[in-house]
Amino acid sequence: MSRPILSRLLGLSMALLLTIAGAARAHEIRPTIADVEVGAEQVTLTLRITLETLLAGIDLDSVQNTNDAPEAALYDMFRAMAPERLEAALRADWARIGRGFLIEVEGQRLTPVIAAVDIPAAGDLELARDSILTVTADLPPGGAGVRLGLAPGYGTFVPRQVGGGDDAYEGFLAGGEMTPELPRAEVLTEGAGAVFLRYIGAGFEHIVPLGLDHILFVLGLYFFATQVGPLLWQVSAFTLAHTITLALAATGTVTVPASVVEPLIAATIVYVGVENTLGWGNVRGRTALVFGFGLLHGLGFASVLGDYGIASGRFVQALVGFNIGVEFGQLAVIAGAFALTGWFIARPWYRRAIAIPASLSIAAVGAYWVVERTLL
Repeated sequence: MSRPILSRLLGLSMALLLTIAGAARAHEIRPTIADVEVGAEQVTLTLRITLETLLAGIDLDSVQNTNDAPEAALYDMFRAMAPERLEAALRADWARIGRGFLIEVEGQRLTPVIAAVDIPAAGDLELARDSILTVTADLPPGGAGVRLGLAPGYGTFVPRQVGGGDDAYEGFLAGGEMTPELPRAEVLTEGAGAVFLRYIGAGFEHIVPLGLDHILFVLGLYFFATQVGPLLWQVSAFTLAHTITLALAATGTVTVPASVVEPLIAATIVYVGVENTLGWGNVRGRTALVFGFGLLHGLGFASVLGDYGIASGRFVQALVGFNIGVEFGQLAVIAGAFALTGWFIARPWYRRAIAIPASLSIAAVGAYWVVERTLL
């Protein structure tokens, strides 16, 4: 591949990075969490949910941020509504929205009914608003259990059957997927292995495709390295460090506001990009620095585990699985970068034509995020 072509590709890459940077924070899409009570005659779902996305008709399986959706302006309109107006809009459109809540008994689709809605005040319009929606459905006679899910386009669904303690079933479902049958007379339970595997997937997903800031940080490490061994040590040091602070933050031992953590994470991206460009440091010094930055990134990961509301008895399995998934995600980013540019690392022009322009792009995006997360 010639250097002019490489330069054009890098220019397009920088434009893409700057584009996605502007959408990385404002209206993040989070999973819908449901506490599920299955009685003899009725099933009740108490959902923590972002109602505005459903009212706007956003396909939550295809975007990670509402700003990326064609319905972004409609979402913003609903996001600014007072609670009573938003509830009125929900009830008026429930015939359509309710079809996306899948409740089945032996293949028979049940009709969900709104039992209660609790919507906070509009508050900071740059943050997603979590509402509490309680939905019920009458069960047909008999003892058959209930299967639940959200329709395709409704995003990730985390149902939890209440009443069974730490071993109660907790799912992690994509749009269109259904739970196993949740019994009426008892609570479905699951083993520690199932929790562990589920959080490996959650950790991987938080890097690829959702973790744009963490992806750029790992790419910053990649464009500094000229050998695989030191790079893998740095990535492992990063994982070890964020495991420590993630555990401390997720258990409430350490609490740092996101308004402080997020700009600092962006600043770490700026630093590695600038250091790559200026040629500072050495492998040992970079590894120690990466460990320190990993402690900061772990505080950023903490909100993710909080989104899933892990039962206390499953915390260790979830934490270990999540961090393994993060490590796999980071290695996937490195593998992708190597597949695109690894052929040229030994070339004398690699640093000048690829590593430095890419590092400058990474630093520019990080600088944009520092400003956005601090001032906007």
